[in-house]
Amino acid sequence: MDVDPEYASAKGRKRPRRARRTHREVADELRRRITSGVLRPGQRMPTQAKLAVEFGVERGAVRQALRILQAERLLTNVSKGSPATVAYDPGRPPVGPAAPPQPAMVALVPRVAAAFDASHVRIDALCLTAVSLTLAVGEPLRQIHAGRLKPAKVDVRVLLPSRDIDLAFPTPVDDASAAGRLRRSWLAQRNAQGRVLRHNLLALRATHGIDVRVAFRALPFTPPVKLYLLNGTEALFAYYTVRRREQEIDQEQLELYDAEGTRSMLFAFERGVDPRETTFVEQSRLWFDALWGTISSELTLMD
Repeated sequence: MDVDPEYASAKGRKRPRRARRTHREVADELRRRITSGVLRPGQRMPTQAKLAVEFGVERGAVRQALRILQAERLLTNVSKGSPATVAYDPGRPPVGPAAPPQPAMVALVPRVAAAFDASHVRIDALCLTAVSLTLAVGEPLRQIHAGRLKPAKVDVRVLLPSRDIDLAFPTPVDDASAAGRLRRSWLAQRNAQGRVLRHNLLALRATHGIDVRVAFRALPFTPPVKLYLLNGTEALFAYYTVRRREQEIDQEQLELYDAEGTRSMLFAFERGVDPRETTFVEQSRLWFDALWGTISSELTLMD
């Protein structure tokens, strides 16, 4: 009878097999994979049968290990019938194909705050008015003032529509005479948000000695999407969905077509998750850099 050489001595006697792993050892290894990012939030775990084979244990030991991780809130949907799922970190919105899109302000605030944890913060944004970005930057600024974040350098570039173009939106539904008033209202909002963003960031130079650069350039078209690139590793992307709504302009209710960017559903992509996500981040950066260096022009936030 053949003997597995791994368990045979030179004289042909079987060596003692190694002790099987305990359920706690299985839990320790799976925990390491989750916390190190090998297993990512939203990812389905291997089946209990596959884990049992991999670790050389009974399925009962696997179930015990999974229950430990579920109690630690690292796993969800632990049952006999289907593979468990790696839980999302409540402090960081999930990324990857399994991540559900979220409204811009829900997704953007924690991601921008996380980006400011880097020594060199780099944020590139393409948007309609910079409202979402200005609001989102408020959280990391509070954390910097509280001493919880200490970046050494911050570079922010923002692409916004030019004041010299006819906007695709917002635009009046049928009152062409109101186009000028609506455009002035949009321009005032664009300029005000941009000035607030620039002022709040540049103030970090005096208050905390942080090297800050903020630059704006103007696009010759109305962007149909919004894009945020964070530290070269994440791309957050959303469509501006145009809807019909009412807005008061100069004390008059006006019917217009517009898109509310703060409610746009933001999709998150991260470099290194998989080839598809990495390519999206890289191509988004190339697209932004091309717009910045070619057809965009100098933008001054004038009244």
